[in-house]
Amino acid sequence: MIGSHLDRRQILAGAAAAGVAANLPLGRAQAAASRLGPALGPAQPFSFDTLKQRAAELARSPWAQEQPKAKEIIQQIDYDAYQKIRFRPDMTIMLDADKQLPIQLFHLGQFSPHPVHIHLIREGKAQEIVYSANLFETPVGHPARELPDNIGFAGFRIMAPDLKTDWLAFLGASYFRSSGPFNQYGLSARGLAIDTGLSTPEEFPRFTEFWLDEVPSHGDTMTLYALLDSPSVTGAYRITARRETDGRGVARVDQEIDCELYARADITRLGIAPFSSMYWYGEADRPQAVDWRPEIHDSDGLAIWTGSGERIWRPLNNPPRVMTNTFVDKDVRGFGLLQRDRNLVHYLDDSVFYERRASSWIEPIEPFGEGEVHLLEIPTDDEIHDNIAAYWCPREPLKAGTQRRFHYWLRWLDDIPFPTSLARATATWTGIGGRPGQARPKGVRKFVVDFKGPVLKDIGRNDGVEIIVTTSRGEISNAYTHPIVDQREHWRAFFDIDVANGEDPVDMRLYLRLGERALTETWVYQYFPKA
Repeated sequence: MIGSHLDRRQILAGAAAAGVAANLPLGRAQAAASRLGPALGPAQPFSFDTLKQRAAELARSPWAQEQPKAKEIIQQIDYDAYQKIRFRPDMTIMLDADKQLPIQLFHLGQFSPHPVHIHLIREGKAQEIVYSANLFETPVGHPARELPDNIGFAGFRIMAPDLKTDWLAFLGASYFRSSGPFNQYGLSARGLAIDTGLSTPEEFPRFTEFWLDEVPSHGDTMTLYALLDSPSVTGAYRITARRETDGRGVARVDQEIDCELYARADITRLGIAPFSSMYWYGEADRPQAVDWRPEIHDSDGLAIWTGSGERIWRPLNNPPRVMTNTFVDKDVRGFGLLQRDRNLVHYLDDSVFYERRASSWIEPIEPFGEGEVHLLEIPTDDEIHDNIAAYWCPREPLKAGTQRRFHYWLRWLDDIPFPTSLARATATWTGIGGRPGQARPKGVRKFVVDFKGPVLKDIGRNDGVEIIVTTSRGEISNAYTHPIVDQREHWRAFFDIDVANGEDPVDMRLYLRLGERALTETWVYQYFPKA
């Protein structure tokens, strides 16, 4: 599993909201704290500049993780006990006067034991929300009832105005998630990744404090600030989040992230704008009878828009061993883990709805410079583990005593904007090589890739479309492409590959071309001959 947090099925399970909230705006919440809203601590001046100053000062001191109070009691709040805790709807905090930004809090528990301090900002003054048992509904005899006041929280989430669902949640380390376009949680984002995929232990920076800014009127946009801390680095984050819904009821969540990092120690591998996701199997690599469902994954591919303008699609793998693939670039224009396949019939799971999982997309606001997009794939035999990670790794390492700023968009959406001049890879299949009705050559594998897009609409079978396929090793044969019958925007590419020796992975690239013009994005795949 990537991350020291509760598994991906359970991360938000224990804090579902119910009932009708009192809907107190922040300005009135303090006055009514003794009756309905949470109690607030004394007011302190706050700004992003003061947060950056604090992070810089903290980086000059040795790292010391705050230990939870009543640690023995918190360890008794296991998964089953956590499920029984509910945030009281009448304690919901409204960040805006129009009651469009309700905030509810997560309780500490065995899988999120370290306290997070959460503050509310009004007119440049910040006040900490004080933990009290009366903020939560718990059964008689529940261990949470024995906790002292002011022990902190595990995180928070932004609810829909009716309090029935949430659309953004921060819980555990620096992880956060959005329910995205179809109100269904899937992959997670992180504030920062350190030494992911190395032979040495990975480091998990934590958001230790949050500041939530009051919105003067209609709550369509909210701003939060966060302090990140770990043995190697501190960070000051400003995250502005906005959720919009189109006429089809499909939502999009945009987050503008501005962060300043301060290094305590030299960092070997710095991961900027990281994601964690799950890929068990898909259409290209379904093990025989491992599960009744045809596909199981939160994301089905990594998309990259390179600094030179090339569009790359890399279908995900469940590899036989841990693999890290790197895509060298300068000033990458965008990258993200996408769920392109939105067809329920391809998953057949009407309880967890994999076809509804959000796609995620990073767009630098200020250039990222030279570096690499990293894709980490870890073998898994179940769907409960996050076994996929993707992030940007700057070429210039972050050294102790230095600082660096990153500014980018993180978008949770149905699909990324894509140029009509290129067709997208929509499916990948593989099987035994050769031709039906003839003796099949031993050890030869066939790959089939579908491309779809309006650029293919008026191109015919005999118009000279070429399949361009290259491989790091092995011999390519039987490569050809043609339009799919009765599908005017849909073409299919075929090729066989024969890898005579060795079990090392084979890297392949493919695209369709007409004359000197690329018709499709570049399909990139990693094939394991003996897997």
